[in-house]
Amino acid sequence: MANLTNELAKERNRAAAERTMMAWIRTCLSLISFGFGLDKIIGAINSSRFDGSAHAGLSVRLVAMGFVLVGIVAMAAATRQHLRTLRLIRRDDFVYVDQRSITVFTAISLTIIGVFAFALLVMGSPIR
Repeated sequence: MANLTNELAKERNRAAAERTMMAWIRTCLSLISFGFGLDKIIGAINSSRFDGSAHAGLSVRLVAMGFVLVGIVAMAAATRQHLRTLRLIRRDDFVYVDQRSITVFTAISLTIIGVFAFALLVMGSPIR
């Protein structure tokens, strides 16, 4: 009976790890898509102007690249953490191990991007 209980607990933990990974995929896809879309929208607006400028300002491009970079790094970290969790669950002597938080990294990175974007808006985007 104890073996069945352990196996069911492992299956619940594996299913929880899969749901967490899917949530990270959605989050990272959103970050990457937002950054890419931001750059393309601003580029389309700039190219429709009469002055012939076809490039988005450097400040918008930096913010967009920040979103894409955070999405890529978070996805790599989430994948690594997911594979490590699955490896630990397979072991018979599975013990919870505290891991670094990808969520905190993502939140701090997005805060930095937000502060940078806010500063550019306040200063009137001096970077072109």
